[in-house]
Amino acid sequence: MGAPLDIIAHSLRRERTRAGLSLSELAKLAGIAKSTLSQLESATGNPSVETLWALGKALDVPFSRLVDPPAPRVRVVRAGEGPAVRSEEADYVATLLASCPPQVRRDIYRITAEPGTVRRSDPHRDGVVEHVVLGAGRALVGLAEEPVELAPGDYVTYPGDLPHVFEALDPGTAAVLLSEHP
Repeated sequence: MGAPLDIIAHSLRRERTRAGLSLSELAKLAGIAKSTLSQLESATGNPSVETLWALGKALDVPFSRLVDPPAPRVRVVRAGEGPAVRSEEADYVATLLASCPPQVRRDIYRITAEPGTVRRSDPHRDGVVEHVVLGAGRALVGLAEEPVELAPGDYVTYPGDLPHVFEALDPGTAAVLLSEHP
């Protein structure tokens, strides 16, 4: 299978524009002919690995940014989709909605929980802060020694580097949890 020419063309134009470089300037920095770069940006060239590495270096971007399709601008995760992990000690499910991309330090989860057991969390790494917005039901959420009762629409934030809990008080309790990492 050949190189994804349309993706490479779009990526090169995007990164060259972001860097504020003309075709001539980028070609010179990468040590390639301007005509070669022009062909690549019009998806008619046949780039070698070496050419793409040189362009990536000149643009100060990883090779993968030139050959990977861009992430969609809008991403939807429907209820019931996404990697879900169940608790062994409580009727509690954490579904990862968005992991932490490079240079961003947060993860977002959808939480579903049922009454009857408490989800106790050991302290996470130093500096972790958790944010919870309750969407349905009622729950006790926060630091283990002083959780607060939340109703739909309520928000709480607390240090995730201390012991904390999530306890559903009503059937069908659901929340969104954002974990912020230092």
